[in-house]
Amino acid sequence: MSFYDEEKNVSKYIEMAEGYDGKEFIPVLRKHLKQDATLLELGMGPGKDVELLSDFFQVTGSDYSRLFLERFRKDHPDADLILLDALTLETERKFDCIYSNKVLYHLTKDQLKESFVKQSALLSKGGILFHTFWYGDQEENQSGLQMVYYTHETLSLLIGDEFEELEFQMYSEMQENDSFYLVLRKKE
Repeated sequence: MSFYDEEKNVSKYIEMAEGYDGKEFIPVLRKHLKQDATLLELGMGPGKDVELLSDFFQVTGSDYSRLFLERFRKDHPDADLILLDALTLETERKFDCIYSNKVLYHLTKDQLKESFVKQSALLSKGGILFHTFWYGDQEENQSGLQMVYYTHETLSLLIGDEFEELEFQMYSEMQENDSFYLVLRKKE
């Protein structure tokens, strides 16, 4: 059983994440994507970003936790949601963009490298990746959750040759410059 397969952990995460969302990333995404582009959110959790992004894009929400998907579906019965692991990415669908907000740092470095390869296969021609990470160089495990922090340099080593970097930007979420986002385009 994984961490987010337990109702108490899902409830705790939703409470902790209150007040945090990705609205500041929408202008960045709109700069790189057309209105109504298809976008897959990896690790949607309670679905705040799915709702925000849906005003501009055709969003498919995904999570590996059925509980997050079931909770969101109760209030959004027509939402396009799929049960999906950010590592295996087992779907035949293609997207113009794959987005995640502090999700991929739960993968080990080897898993993240593998995920980038699989994400490339899900992107349409010239597709975009937009991911946020915690900035740093440590690894830790809290309550059974793996967390890997990255610098621009350490993350660049894992991306692979199938992407070109469009943007890298530090930002502050809880402390000054504790986070960054990365925008990559699939090479043609």
